[in-house]
Amino acid sequence: MNEEKTYEKVKGEMRLSERILAELPGFRGYKEKEIRRESDKMIRNHLYRKLNQAKEDLRRVFQKLSDYRRYEFLTDMDRLMARIDRIAEKINHASYGYTGFFDAVKVEEPDLDRMIKFDAELLDDVEEIVKASSAFKADIEASKFDAAKKHIEKVGGLIETLEKTFDERREAILGVK
Repeated sequence: MNEEKTYEKVKGEMRLSERILAELPGFRGYKEKEIRRESDKMIRNHLYRKLNQAKEDLRRVFQKLSDYRRYEFLTDMDRLMARIDRIAEKINHASYGYTGFFDAVKVEEPDLDRMIKFDAELLDDVEEIVKASSAFKADIEASKFDAAKKHIEKVGGLIETLEKTFDERREAILGVK
C-alpha cells in the first residue's frame, strides 16, 4: 500500500460538502491535515491487523509444537510471541498523525509526511513477518519440526527490523536522534 494512494483514497472519499469547504480560504490546510491524520490512522490499523494475523499463525505453531511435545522450542516460541505482541501493541497505541492542541507531542505537517514514509516501510516489514509466520506454520503443520529453529530466528529478525523502523519513526516525530 503506497502512502500517496492511501492519502488520495481518503481525499477522494470526502463528501461534496467537505470538498466545497476544502476550497474555502484557511479551511483547506486544516482539512488536508485531517486527511493525512486519517491516512496515518488507516495505515497503523492495517499494520496492527496484519500483525495479529501473524500472531495467530505463531499461536498455532506453538500449539502444534506443544501437542507433539517439542518442548525444546517452546521457550523461544514464547519469547517470539511476546515480542510480536509487544510491537503490535506499540503500533496500535502510537500517536496518530496531526495531534490536537493538548497532546504532549505536536506532530506538524512536514513531520507527518515523514511519518507516512516510515509507515510505508513498516508495511513492507509487516508483510515480511506475515509471510514468514505463514511459512513457519505450513512447515510445522507438515511436521517439519527440524525447520523450527530456523523459522524462529527468521521471524525474530524480522520483528527486530520492524521494531527498529518503528523506533526510528518515533525518534523522527520527537526530533530525537
